[in-house]
Amino acid sequence: MSELYWLRRPIAHRGLHHASRGIIENSASSIAAAMGRGYAVEVDLQCAADRVPVVFHDETLDRLTPESGPVAARTAEALTAIPLRGSKDRILSLPALLDLVNGHVPLLIEVKSTWTREGKYEANVALLLASYPGPVAVMSFDPYCVAAFKEMAPALPRGLISERFSDRDYWPDLTLWQRFAMRNLLTSAIARPHFIAYDIRALPALAPFIAQTLFGLPLLTWTVRTKEERERALRYADAMIFEGLTP
Repeated sequence: MSELYWLRRPIAHRGLHHASRGIIENSASSIAAAMGRGYAVEVDLQCAADRVPVVFHDETLDRLTPESGPVAARTAEALTAIPLRGSKDRILSLPALLDLVNGHVPLLIEVKSTWTREGKYEANVALLLASYPGPVAVMSFDPYCVAAFKEMAPALPRGLISERFSDRDYWPDLTLWQRFAMRNLLTSAIARPHFIAYDIRALPALAPFIAQTLFGLPLLTWTVRTKEERERALRYADAMIFEGLTP
């Protein structure tokens, strides 16, 4: 998709957050801070109990809020009433996020999959994004989640996220074959992505190089946190998703 030129720029990972200053990741404050610097913004969506998306990274509430337990156990209405620890912000709904950004900067949304292939969650995301006026794209590790957007919103730019998948504790439910297929982007046959987002720690790598050079897919890399990673991103990727540095 030639119109994805807007993705080829520095993207603030979960906004420009700084917890010691009361600016928490994926919050309205972190997103506003990134917008104030003119950066594109990357955020995460989790699925609430009613299959409605909320802007949050973790599967549980424990790390970032005074509450505890799974995000998926509560409705979106209940979740958006919960404050983010150490800040004046609360968990954002997707409509509130879209109203805040409102097309002023590009918006990149990582959809944290339910891995169920149910489709209601993705359908709710697609419905909310259908009338959004600005540049926006979705991406996910789950190829079936990405494929759902292909069916429900074919014009919505969609990306496939990948890495080495070498940490079995982080990906306990994936088989060796699934790890191999996802690492080597064989799951692109399912997802049919418009772009790839690959772990900076795994670059350079053959699979994203082939996707980038032979198939013309923009290559984003995450999460760039050091000067060395920044230099590697500039060499191998089309854009970096960064945190804690000036790109």
